[in-house]
Amino acid sequence: RVLAHLKLLDGDHGGFPVDRLTHSLQTATLAHHDGRDDEYVVCALLHDIGDTLAPYNHPDIAAAIVKTRVSEANHFMVANHGIFQGYYFWHHIGLDRNTREQFRDSPYFEYTEEFCAKYDQTAFDPDYRSEPLEHFEPLVRAFFAPKG
Repeated sequence: RVLAHLKLLDGDHGGFPVDRLTHSLQTATLAHHDGRDDEYVVCALLHDIGDTLAPYNHPDIAAAIVKTRVSEANHFMVANHGIFQGYYFWHHIGLDRNTREQFRDSPYFEYTEEFCAKYDQTAFDPDYRSEPLEHFEPLVRAFFAPKG
């Protein structure tokens, strides 16, 4: 179901230079090529999975999907990446780009800040060739396999 929902992001640009699926694939590919572990790469791939369903609280959807299978750091990152990502553009739409500062005391602040700076923010490049969804499919299937 997760893979099927990711495919629904294909073709939805939302005003960005790449569609939402491409953005997700770029984010995951960047993290993968940077040597991040499988859990982190899955989080990178799924971080915007709820974007078309709930644009204003899409991180909540992704965080709920991964919650029981990830570390506290990765759950915090997925759950709060939207606010941290706002640093890059909210000031252009009349919002406070520093809203993320409310989390400054979190042990995961810098971790989430780095995710946005290195992977999420840079994954809107129409010339970047990311790995296809099929590349990540075994990883996603293993990630969501029943624990036994």
